[in-house]
Amino acid sequence: MDYVITDKELLKELWTKIYDSQGRPNWSHILPYYAQDIFFKDSIQEIRGIHEFTAMTERLIKRSGSLKIEIKNIVQDGNVMFIEWIMTLTFHRLPSSSIYGSSRVSLNAEGKIIEQRDYYDLWGDIYDTIPVFGKIYRKFMYWIFG
Repeated sequence: MDYVITDKELLKELWTKIYDSQGRPNWSHILPYYAQDIFFKDSIQEIRGIHEFTAMTERLIKRSGSLKIEIKNIVQDGNVMFIEWIMTLTFHRLPSSSIYGSSRVSLNAEGKIIEQRDYYDLWGDIYDTIPVFGKIYRKFMYWIFG
Protein backbone atom coordinates (compact mmCIF):
# COMPACT_ATOMS: atom_id res chain seq x y z
CA MET A 1 0.00 0.00 0.00
CA ASP A 2 1.25 3.48 -0.87
CA TYR A 3 1.04 5.86 2.05
CA VAL A 4 0.70 9.05 0.02
CA ILE A 5 -1.36 12.13 0.80
CA THR A 6 -3.05 13.16 -2.40
CA ASP A 7 -5.35 15.94 -1.20
CA LYS A 8 -6.71 17.83 1.80
CA GLU A 9 -9.69 15.47 2.20
CA LEU A 10 -7.39 12.51 2.85
CA LEU A 11 -5.35 14.52 5.36
CA LYS A 12 -8.55 15.60 7.13
CA GLU A 13 -9.73 11.97 7.32
CA LEU A 14 -6.38 10.80 8.71
CA TRP A 15 -6.24 13.55 11.35
CA THR A 16 -9.78 12.96 12.62
CA LYS A 17 -8.99 9.28 13.17
CA ILE A 18 -6.07 9.68 15.59
CA TYR A 19 -8.28 8.54 18.45
CA ASP A 20 -10.00 5.19 18.84
CA SER A 21 -13.63 4.48 19.80
CA GLN A 22 -12.79 5.08 23.49
CA GLY A 23 -11.10 8.40 22.66
CA ARG A 24 -7.59 7.05 23.26
CA PRO A 25 -4.98 8.57 20.93
CA ASN A 26 -3.52 6.29 18.29
CA TRP A 27 -1.22 7.53 15.52
CA SER A 28 -0.37 4.11 14.05
CA HIS A 29 -2.52 4.64 10.95
CA ILE A 30 -1.05 8.08 10.10
CA LEU A 31 2.65 7.60 10.90
CA PRO A 32 3.38 5.88 7.54
CA TYR A 33 2.29 9.13 5.83
CA TYR A 34 5.17 11.04 7.46
CA ALA A 35 8.57 11.24 5.75
CA GLN A 36 11.54 9.64 7.49
CA ASP A 37 13.13 13.09 7.83
CA ILE A 38 10.02 14.86 9.14
CA PHE A 39 10.57 18.26 10.79
CA PHE A 40 7.97 19.05 13.48
CA LYS A 41 7.75 22.19 15.60
CA ASP A 42 5.14 23.43 18.02
CA SER A 43 4.96 25.72 21.05
CA ILE A 44 7.05 23.44 23.25
CA GLN A 45 9.31 21.30 21.08
CA GLU A 46 11.23 20.89 17.86
CA ILE A 47 11.65 17.39 16.47
CA ARG A 48 13.59 15.96 13.52
CA GLY A 49 13.09 12.48 12.16
CA ILE A 50 10.34 9.89 12.26
CA HIS A 51 11.77 8.09 15.30
CA GLU A 52 11.67 11.23 17.44
CA PHE A 53 8.23 12.14 16.07
CA THR A 54 6.90 8.66 16.89
CA ALA A 55 8.37 8.92 20.40
CA MET A 56 6.56 12.27 20.85
CA THR A 57 3.22 10.72 19.89
CA GLU A 58 3.85 7.87 22.35
CA ARG A 59 4.56 10.37 25.16
CA LEU A 60 1.29 12.16 24.41
CA ILE A 61 -0.58 8.85 24.49
CA LYS A 62 0.85 8.06 27.94
CA ARG A 63 -0.03 11.51 29.33
CA SER A 64 -3.57 11.81 28.06
CA GLY A 65 -6.66 9.91 29.03
CA SER A 66 -8.46 10.81 25.81
CA LEU A 67 -7.98 13.00 22.78
CA LYS A 68 -10.27 14.23 20.03
CA ILE A 69 -9.57 16.51 17.08
CA GLU A 70 -12.25 18.49 15.31
CA ILE A 71 -11.16 19.96 11.99
CA LYS A 72 -12.80 23.35 11.49
CA ASN A 73 -11.17 24.34 8.17
CA ILE A 74 -8.56 23.01 5.81
CA VAL A 75 -7.14 24.68 2.72
CA GLN A 76 -4.52 23.54 0.25
CA ASP A 77 -2.16 25.45 -2.00
CA GLY A 78 0.01 23.02 -3.94
CA ASN A 79 2.00 20.91 -1.49
CA VAL A 80 1.10 23.07 1.56
CA MET A 81 -2.04 22.64 3.67
CA PHE A 82 -3.33 24.79 6.52
CA ILE A 83 -5.61 23.18 9.07
CA GLU A 84 -7.64 24.95 11.76
CA TRP A 85 -8.53 22.56 14.59
CA ILE A 86 -9.83 22.11 18.11
CA MET A 87 -8.06 19.40 20.09
CA THR A 88 -9.78 18.27 23.26
CA LEU A 89 -7.56 16.39 25.69
CA THR A 90 -8.22 14.81 29.03
CA PHE A 91 -5.06 14.51 31.07
CA HIS A 92 -4.96 12.00 33.91
CA ARG A 93 -4.93 14.57 36.72
CA LEU A 94 -6.53 17.64 35.09
CA PRO A 95 -9.95 18.51 33.74
CA SER A 96 -10.63 18.20 30.02
CA SER A 97 -9.04 21.01 27.99
CA SER A 98 -9.75 22.27 24.50
CA ILE A 99 -6.80 23.71 22.62
CA TYR A 100 -7.57 25.88 19.61
CA GLY A 101 -4.89 25.86 16.97
CA SER A 102 -3.74 25.51 13.42
CA SER A 103 -1.11 23.54 11.56
CA ARG A 104 0.88 24.15 8.41
CA VAL A 105 1.65 20.82 6.75
CA SER A 106 4.07 20.54 3.82
CA LEU A 107 4.32 17.51 1.56
CA ASN A 108 7.45 16.35 -0.21
CA ALA A 109 7.53 15.22 -3.85
CA GLU A 110 6.46 11.69 -2.79
CA GLY A 111 3.32 12.95 -1.01
CA LYS A 112 4.68 12.38 2.51
CA ILE A 113 4.48 14.96 5.31
CA ILE A 114 7.96 16.48 5.40
CA GLU A 115 7.17 19.40 7.72
CA GLN A 116 4.48 20.14 10.28
CA ARG A 117 4.33 23.38 12.24
CA ASP A 118 1.61 23.62 14.91
CA TYR A 119 0.46 26.97 16.31
CA TYR A 120 -1.55 27.23 19.55
CA ASP A 121 -1.68 28.83 23.00
CA LEU A 122 -1.01 25.74 25.10
CA TRP A 123 -0.90 27.34 28.52
CA GLY A 124 -3.78 29.75 28.02
CA ASP A 125 -6.16 27.09 26.75
CA ILE A 126 -5.23 24.63 29.51
CA TYR A 127 -5.14 27.22 32.32
CA ASP A 128 -8.59 28.49 31.30
CA THR A 129 -10.05 25.19 32.56
CA ILE A 130 -8.33 25.39 35.97
CA PRO A 131 -10.26 27.88 38.13
CA VAL A 132 -7.44 29.60 40.05
CA PHE A 133 -4.69 29.34 37.43
CA GLY A 134 -6.92 30.57 34.60
CA LYS A 135 -7.67 33.91 36.24
CA ILE A 136 -4.05 34.43 37.34
CA TYR A 137 -2.71 33.60 33.88
CA ARG A 138 -5.14 35.95 32.11
CA LYS A 139 -4.36 38.80 34.54
CA PHE A 140 -0.64 38.23 34.04
CA MET A 141 -1.02 38.24 30.23
CA TYR A 142 -3.10 41.42 30.37
CA TRP A 143 -0.55 43.08 32.67
CA ILE A 144 2.36 42.16 30.39
CA PHE A 145 0.75 42.61 26.97
CA GLY A 146 -2.16 44.97 27.70
